[in-house]
Amino acid sequence: MLSSGCKKVNTTAVARVLPRAFSTVELKKTISPKSENIKYFKVYRWDPEQSQKPYLSTYPVDLNECGPMVLDALIKIKNEQDPSLTFRRSCREGICGSCAMNIDGVNNLACLSYIEKDTSKATKIYPLPHMYVIKDLVPDMSNFYEQYRSIEPWLQPGQEKKPGQGEYLQSEQDRAKLDGMYECILCACCSTACPSYWWNADKYLGPAVLMQAYRWIEDSRDGSTAKRLADLDDAFKLYRCHTIMNCTKVCPKHLNPGKAIASIKKRLADH
Repeated sequence: MLSSGCKKVNTTAVARVLPRAFSTVELKKTISPKSENIKYFKVYRWDPEQSQKPYLSTYPVDLNECGPMVLDALIKIKNEQDPSLTFRRSCREGICGSCAMNIDGVNNLACLSYIEKDTSKATKIYPLPHMYVIKDLVPDMSNFYEQYRSIEPWLQPGQEKKPGQGEYLQSEQDRAKLDGMYECILCACCSTACPSYWWNADKYLGPAVLMQAYRWIEDSRDGSTAKRLADLDDAFKLYRCHTIMNCTKVCPKHLNPGKAIASIKKRLADH
């Protein structure tokens, strides 16, 4: 017996209205397979152990089966087509700076560079320009890191800590002065995009290193500001910068090395 408040449901009518669930086999039949979306990548190759000049190898990649970034394509090529392809990579999140390279004529991180969807033209990938190449897309960063070491990139307080003293403190305003400089990941995209660095890499420190030098000059906790400025007061170390601003255009972290270099010059002029 149904209570007076209930209504009898016509199950036959409901069955006609509700669509039946597809089985797995039927569902696969209804989905048409995607056609291949082939994109070609022309990659710089050079092996010092082989007696041949550098060349470009062309690799087809189906974008339907590849991640969205250039690094995804390179990993897919290495895993599925050519295990001898050599490049640096680590975090895949734009933090470590390992996968810096020249992509379609612009220095960038492969993990932050989207694959161009236009399949009518190939994507060209080279190592960072005007650097010695160890193999394929791996540049020799020795000179770059040696220049970074030369600016002594660590805190040099003016006085010893007092007994019981903890960290060296600074105001929020002083801390804010370091924004836009401490985020540098030393990928060298900016330095290798600078014509002045191309011509004088043995003497000119380059945008990345100079911005890091200014990061410590601006640090209110540091006691070696005068010494740091004096070390940079050199015709080649600093003044080879001609404000071309390629450095700022290519920085994958959207920093402004050109502004930092100009600030160093101004500090020296006022010093």
